[in-house]
Amino acid sequence: MSDIPKIFGMPAEKGRWGLVALGLLINLCLGSIYSWSVFVAPLAAHFTATLGREVTAGEVLLPFSVFLAFFAIAMPLAGKYIERYGPRKVTIVGGLLTGLGWLLASTATSVEALYVVYGVIGGLGVGIAYGAPVAVATRWFPDRRGLAVGLALLGFGFSAFITANAAGALIATYGVMATFRIFGAALIAVLVLSALPLRFPPAGWQPAGWTPPAPGVGTAPVCECDRSAMLRTGTFYGLFACYFVGCLAGLAAISIAKQVGTEVAGVDAGLATVLVGFFAVFNGLGRPVFGGLADRISPRTTAMLTFGLIAAASLLMWLVPGVPAYIVAFAVLWGSLGGWLAIAPTATASYFGTCDYPRCYGVVFLAYGAGAIAGPQLAGFVRTATGTYLGVFPLVAALAAVGFVIAWLLMRPPAGAPASAPVPAAAAEE
Repeated sequence: MSDIPKIFGMPAEKGRWGLVALGLLINLCLGSIYSWSVFVAPLAAHFTATLGREVTAGEVLLPFSVFLAFFAIAMPLAGKYIERYGPRKVTIVGGLLTGLGWLLASTATSVEALYVVYGVIGGLGVGIAYGAPVAVATRWFPDRRGLAVGLALLGFGFSAFITANAAGALIATYGVMATFRIFGAALIAVLVLSALPLRFPPAGWQPAGWTPPAPGVGTAPVCECDRSAMLRTGTFYGLFACYFVGCLAGLAAISIAKQVGTEVAGVDAGLATVLVGFFAVFNGLGRPVFGGLADRISPRTTAMLTFGLIAAASLLMWLVPGVPAYIVAFAVLWGSLGGWLAIAPTATASYFGTCDYPRCYGVVFLAYGAGAIAGPQLAGFVRTATGTYLGVFPLVAALAAVGFVIAWLLMRPPAGAPASAPVPAAAAEE
């Protein structure tokens, strides 16, 4: 192995941006789940016609929650395999399962079958693959960690801008089940090819001319600790709780974006589909924007900023429902969710180091899974109980206020923790 690694034939300081671009493309595929609201009405109509009974939008929202829950469950389980086998192999396995989930969804004969073939298999695939590009970005960019992670994850949030519109066009032309098959085949091809160049830097590598700051300053980790040491800190529980609230708010908004547009704001169904793609732009841009802020003003301050934005957007939608409020509020809510998907991994690396990063962030990421279950189900419960989605927004605003307080109290650098083992050589050299 050369002392000066090259990536795509370029010095690592330049070539590493290519790995970020691949991470963006991989996440663009994995984030196709965010187009689910476009599938809800066609799937409800399809199963109502084939099963001979009314299938509600609430029933069709449940595969979305199952998918995201298994996505979150797979994250901590996959962490040790990223370290052991390297990011390339893990991403390929996850990519194959993701595409298989979409392919098998086209054969589902009931909503319950979708829970397994789409929710469980597809969700596990995304959970396995998702952590690898993030781990690659954190290792190759100790100097600009938040920005690199945010850019790699931009694709996940931006995905709905492409996949929602593509899904709408394909469903109109070929039908909803054929659209699942087309997505599945495309995802397998792109994910496997994009995974091939992924690798970690050699142990001890750092960018030329970069001097690590003192621990606790800027992008330097406060401590290098393993997962068990992280779990003994109050910082972890504060980060977990804040991540949960941020994801609950954002995923509730994503799951009902089209329905709120048509039922509450009075937007035409076609325009509502277009707006889902528009909101996805904010979800994508939220990752590098808030990731960069986490580098500059600290993860804690950035977290508090997102909660202020979430509360303001929710109150706006609740107090003055209408088209302008809908567009502004949902752009902010989608953007804040994107922000949390950069803030949380950046905070994990900044507070706890990168030696055991995939396993540490895997545990933190369980907060996303909890939010994925709670957010859409909270929205569905409010809709069933009150006949409208409007009551979701004061609840989200109250939770954002709680999140602000938790971030202020607990999202602080932890006291020193035991150092963890060095990065495994096999994973570093892949």
